[in-house]
Amino acid sequence: MRCWYENVLGWAVAPGPDVRLVTGLRFDVLEMPAQAGFAALRQLGPKAPVALHGEAMRILVAAGSADELPGLLDWLEWGDIPLDLAAIGAGGLVDAPTPPGAVGPSGAAVWLRPPEPCHEVERDLPSLTALPGLAPSVALAVDGSGTDPHSGSAAGSDLVRLVDTAATACHRVRLRRASSQPLALS
Repeated sequence: MRCWYENVLGWAVAPGPDVRLVTGLRFDVLEMPAQAGFAALRQLGPKAPVALHGEAMRILVAAGSADELPGLLDWLEWGDIPLDLAAIGAGGLVDAPTPPGAVGPSGAAVWLRPPEPCHEVERDLPSLTALPGLAPSVALAVDGSGTDPHSGSAAGSDLVRLVDTAATACHRVRLRRASSQPLALS
């Protein structure tokens, strides 16, 4: 398994007996409840890698995105609302999903959408900046200068749409869980 990640994909793996991927070099990870993650999948391109680990979904995003998440949530007006949405970036580690076609231990992380061998994963990851060659009007002004994040005008930034969809889905999951709790009467 370690060999597949290091030699086939060229990804950094932390030393130790468990195979753990180093985040912040080639990608960061957005982690959310799997139930919310399935709603967020609509905002991803077909080649963006996605893993499941227990009840959590992990979506690979461009390196550096973890640092942007708090400000992005504030800009999208989700900053004061508790969400089960986390970002793992530079210096972080995630359990490596079992490679496609391999059998892993029970409860191990698995790929829902595996990365393609011999393919630069970075070009398929949601990012905050527009891709080179796009018109300047397509890029997003993250400073909040008049762009409505819910209007769809942020066409150059698929990370904005992904985070907004994920935050909405995480909030809905949280509300459903809260409403299914019995009322406490004193």
